[in-house]
Amino acid sequence: MSGQTTSAGGPPFNWRTLWTLALRDLKVVMRSRAVVLPMIIVPLIFVVIIPAVIGAFAPQMAAAGEVEDLASFLEMMPAPMRETFAGYDEAQIMVVVMLEHLFAPMFLIIPLMVAATIAAGSFVGEKERKTLEPLLYTPTTDTELFLGKLLASWVPAFLVGLGAFVLYAVVVNVSTWRVMGGIFFPSAMWVALVLWLAPAAAGVGLGVIILISSKVSTFQDAYQLGALVVIPVLLLVFGQVAGVLYLNVLAVLLMGLLLWLVDAVILWYGIHTFQRSEIIARL
Repeated sequence: MSGQTTSAGGPPFNWRTLWTLALRDLKVVMRSRAVVLPMIIVPLIFVVIIPAVIGAFAPQMAAAGEVEDLASFLEMMPAPMRETFAGYDEAQIMVVVMLEHLFAPMFLIIPLMVAATIAAGSFVGEKERKTLEPLLYTPTTDTELFLGKLLASWVPAFLVGLGAFVLYAVVVNVSTWRVMGGIFFPSAMWVALVLWLAPAAAGVGLGVIILISSKVSTFQDAYQLGALVVIPVLLLVFGQVAGVLYLNVLAVLLMGLLLWLVDAVILWYGIHTFQRSEIIARL
């Protein structure tokens, strides 16, 4: 069969079928306001409103003495990272620490949120919309159905994350121009985070959620359980604030590698355990 591939240790699948399933899934899911609105509102808050406010009020925040806490934060940083702030004034330190360092792990919430929202409705959402049963009886393999659902969630998560990054870079540089005196963002760490770590994190989140979605009965159950995948991101945020962990290029690459390995395990497990017959039995 043209375009047919064999998954590692699993049954064959056809790429054309996968993309057909994924596009069909996206068309169905994107008709739901519960899916579309969070995909628009949350990124706008994170990549437009927050950085614009910080950029606009950084000088006032520095003048109000907020930099004292940042000075403590800088003292806990490794020496090579502290050197990157050489020559910066207080307002510039405020901008770089908040928008480049502290905000980095929070950015991971965007692709995770998109993946979680779409994946949560992958099976139970279709069940509630009465579109699941026709899908389950299509002449596709279980592997194609599972991988098609993954693509339908992962591709939008990656694209929204990439678009949000471009918009964030524009807003950050424009809103901080008078403070920084020019373009300073993005750093190499952010490029690695967006192109390497974020897609891997989205893969872990949606893989878990799709497996959950195939087991539970309602969209709300799947979405609430899927929200748990954000916890590791929050731990990264708290780790940076507490001075326990600092994201740099090496740390991002290593975390991304670990998550891609977890993705591979989830993919293998899903391919070998996903069975549409179990879902049909619960209809």
